[in-house]
Amino acid sequence: MESLTDAQRQLYDWLAEYIHQHQHSPSIRQMMAAMNLKSPAPVQSRLEHLRNKGYIAWSEGQARTIRLLQSTPKGVPILGAIAATSLVETYPDSEVEHLDLSSLLLKPQHFALKVRGHSMIDALIDDGDVVILQPADDPKTIKNGTIVAARVEGKTTLKYFQKKVAKFF
Repeated sequence: MESLTDAQRQLYDWLAEYIHQHQHSPSIRQMMAAMNLKSPAPVQSRLEHLRNKGYIAWSEGQARTIRLLQSTPKGVPILGAIAATSLVETYPDSEVEHLDLSSLLLKPQHFALKVRGHSMIDALIDDGDVVILQPADDPKTIKNGTIVAARVEGKTTLKYFQKKVAKFF
């Protein structure tokens, strides 16, 4: 299957979510609004690319007939494991699993990691648990006390975030 550009992926992911929630496809105007576009031409172009790449299909001349051809796994992808002990090598899993949390309102960029270790037990996170994370758009906005997957010297661990301010005398 041919890969998608970022714009095509954004539209496809939005379509999949919309169709899942509403049980029918959106109008071109709804897609324009969702993609923050002023003209239908870019939406139509992206739809055509998605159809040519085998991701969607529709009935010519009929409104709201877009169908998803790819069975996208439901849920949050579990991308590996993370240590909840001292720093250790990242645990990448070779096979991506999905954790179906369709009853929760999660965004497509959310992902999950399996926890290895006991250092987060005070946060009720224990060895073998699964944590759901979202990438930080701007790391500067992370608040003290937030649980984060931290990368230190190429290794990762699950910890409470604490900003340290350097004091100069």
